[in-house]
Amino acid sequence: MKKEYDVIVVGAGHAGIEAAHIAAKMGATTLLITIDKQKIGVLPCNPSVGGLGKGHIVYEVSALGGLMPKLCSEAHIQARMLNTRKGPAVQGLRLQVDKYVYSQAAREYLLNISNLTIHQDMVIGLLVSKSDGRKRVYGVICQNNKNILGKTVIITSGTYLNGVVHVGMEQRPGGKDDTPAATGLSRSLESALGVKLGRLKTGTPPRLLRSSIDFSKLEQQESHSLDYLFEFDSITSRTTQPCHIAYTNEKTHKIIHENLERSALFGGMITGTGPRYCPSIEDKIARFPNRTSHHVFIEPEGGDFHEVYPSGLSTSLPQDVQQAYITSIKGLEEAVITRPGYAIEYDFLQPNNLTHSLEAKRISGLFFAGQINGTTGYEEAAGQGLIAGFNATLKIQGKKPFILDRTESYIGVMIDDLVTLGVDEPYRMFTSRAERRLLLRQDNVFLRLMPYAKKLGTVDSQTYEQFLHEKECIEKSVSLLKKEKPYGELFKIFHDLELPAKIKLRSRALLCIHAQIRYDGYIEKERKEALKAKRYQELKIPKTFSYKGMPGLTRELQEKLSHHKPETIAQAQLIPGMTPAAISLLIFQVSQRHISNPSKSTSNNNIT
Repeated sequence: MKKEYDVIVVGAGHAGIEAAHIAAKMGATTLLITIDKQKIGVLPCNPSVGGLGKGHIVYEVSALGGLMPKLCSEAHIQARMLNTRKGPAVQGLRLQVDKYVYSQAAREYLLNISNLTIHQDMVIGLLVSKSDGRKRVYGVICQNNKNILGKTVIITSGTYLNGVVHVGMEQRPGGKDDTPAATGLSRSLESALGVKLGRLKTGTPPRLLRSSIDFSKLEQQESHSLDYLFEFDSITSRTTQPCHIAYTNEKTHKIIHENLERSALFGGMITGTGPRYCPSIEDKIARFPNRTSHHVFIEPEGGDFHEVYPSGLSTSLPQDVQQAYITSIKGLEEAVITRPGYAIEYDFLQPNNLTHSLEAKRISGLFFAGQINGTTGYEEAAGQGLIAGFNATLKIQGKKPFILDRTESYIGVMIDDLVTLGVDEPYRMFTSRAERRLLLRQDNVFLRLMPYAKKLGTVDSQTYEQFLHEKECIEKSVSLLKKEKPYGELFKIFHDLELPAKIKLRSRALLCIHAQIRYDGYIEKERKEALKAKRYQELKIPKTFSYKGMPGLTRELQEKLSHHKPETIAQAQLIPGMTPAAISLLIFQVSQRHISNPSKSTSNNNIT
């Protein structure tokens, strides 16, 4: 243990390990504090990484030099590219992973990084000083009353802050995966920040004994053979264990409906808000009474595969009810519950108390990342952890923070949403949250972001040279193809067109070229719209501006704008459901209002 660290990271979940990894990689002396060293990088819920929107974040973590993609390459047991019938902008890579291999690989990576120390303890408070009217963090207080000094501190406490686990009417303090709850730190955070922490809720389904399931009655889920995963280097996917699909039925729903009052959620035991897009099975039954069936994805957890994860059956019902509804499902008639499902409540900080660098507005040097910021999911946590790690390190180096714009990355979209709007439910990433998703594809992620990794020093020279070669291949190929008009039949042109010998196309580069050619006009339009929107972000919307009956604007968006009353175009962009077309209409209408009423305009709008 050193007398003082550059960066102290509290918590070793997906946000914490990314923050610690990248800080140490950038040369900062880093301390990672965790309640249990054996649970570094665990996947306490679903044994998968990626998906629509979420997979885009993992790709971006990869391009910036993060850890999660490497762990996925080592631990994956099945790969699927989702939404392949749609365009490349909304496709998403999703990997099933062996959760035990994943966690073990995370520990091994971190133990072999120079500048990084791992310490097992529980942080119960912050060390905060005040000078020149500004608070500054200078360390943490551990459970054994030991003070550890640090120039910056990153809080990545996940769901462990005052965590309470619910199974029916029974409750106990604790975090996910039978880890003790972190107590004491919440009070210290509230005192230091001068804000009240909120409560959120998440949950997990019961785990089932694999040998007790009749897989012959279930539908096997297709896996895909891929030659690239989340990393820049080519990695051929493997399938070591298939996934299956089961379906709930009317009997399942009847059992759940008759026992709703025994659920912690409906019995009044839970006060925290749960995730809208990953609800418990009892919540789905109550909200969609006319549905007679829901999908259940039977996913292997890894290890010796003796347990499976029935995704879609998250619950806070008592164990006897869980057993009853599980065995009502075809193929699960004899299923044995190895661990009951549960709901968990935990403290979180409203992220609008943070800057875009994820630093607390009121305390210098204090950063937050992951579920403490009101997000849900491993991928969202990893993206935030990476940015917090970058910025904590840059702060001690006396450099400007690293902030991604929402027009250039999904991580930028997520952080902008969080710190600008805050959250009223656990935040989950979707491709629909990005206004310019045609520009933010999986295939062009390295073109977008790897130059940043080079500047930050988080990509090795050999990989960057390979990246430059691929970039050259893409640019020259697109240039050659554009000379051959029309170029709609892309693959025919590839067969007929002779490329220079030095240009060797790999599948990811080919997909990028395909997208740039096929969507050339749309991509150019998106770029122009993005520049236009950025130019007019600070355009002020008059307080008296009326959206009612605005031509070209749907009634839903008229109502949302009237409700939120955005002060600027930038604020209007963040309202859920606002499309690029709607923003263009709004810019036009507001600009016309300023032109016809010049006395209402302000000098910083620069309307032209």
